[in-house]
Amino acid sequence: MVKHFLKLFILTLCILGLSGCNLDLIGLFTSSDVDERFKEKDNLTFLVNSTRDWSSLSLENDFSFIVLTDTHIEDGETFGLENLAGVITAFNADTENIKIEFAVVLGDITQYGSAQDINKFIEVAEQLTVPCYPVIGNHDVYFGNWSSVWRKKIGSATYRINAGSTTLFMLDSANSFFGKEQLNWLEREIKTAAGKVFVFTHSPLFVTGPAGMQQITDTKERARIVSILKDKCDIMFMGHSHKYYYNEAGNVKYIALEDFIDMNVYYLVTVKSGEIVYLRKTL
Repeated sequence: MVKHFLKLFILTLCILGLSGCNLDLIGLFTSSDVDERFKEKDNLTFLVNSTRDWSSLSLENDFSFIVLTDTHIEDGETFGLENLAGVITAFNADTENIKIEFAVVLGDITQYGSAQDINKFIEVAEQLTVPCYPVIGNHDVYFGNWSSVWRKKIGSATYRINAGSTTLFMLDSANSFFGKEQLNWLEREIKTAAGKVFVFTHSPLFVTGPAGMQQITDTKERARIVSILKDKCDIMFMGHSHKYYYNEAGNVKYIALEDFIDMNVYYLVTVKSGEIVYLRKTL
């Protein structure tokens, strides 16, 4: 993993001014390693210890869900994230709507990965009437906070949710790469994935422009995950870049979303009669 960190360091120094993610160099380079985090893949502390058993979800036929990214909760400030509860409640109260069944936050949930801000996220998530699935981002592992905070309060950085006719995969790309063990796991697991398959991660696979730091840094990893997901996944949702990007490869849509902290953007995704539609919304 040394070569990955070296590459990341060089890229960071070159394009720091172009980055939309407000990097903290000291925090970034005292973060943890993806292979270390992968060892905790079966630890779903937050999901099973909440008011509902959010590790089990049943999705049949038509349903909707919300996905958003880069909330960057800092010093307890959520930048309006708490308003999401009212949006979901009001939407689901209208019998004409296809109900929202869950929400996903695609990483950089916090600015520095502090216990205070992770606790704030948990507090907001517990107010939702549906499960909220967290994805880990680079800011969430700053200053070694993976082992002292995320692992204890959230649990896994990589996990799978079997949800009846749908399968969800949450992948750890907080260091801008996935690691061999995680990709081996995904390759095995996706062979048994049922129905619609959605993959969620933080760092995007594809971007435009010179900001290479804003994507998965290992081209071989990008090629491998595209090969793994080909014809087996419907959409891979990503964050980190704070911009919208769309690509398609191997019958898979790769969608990077705008950030929540500055734009209050979230996406409403609806599965109806086998078709998937996603709409950009703002709080």
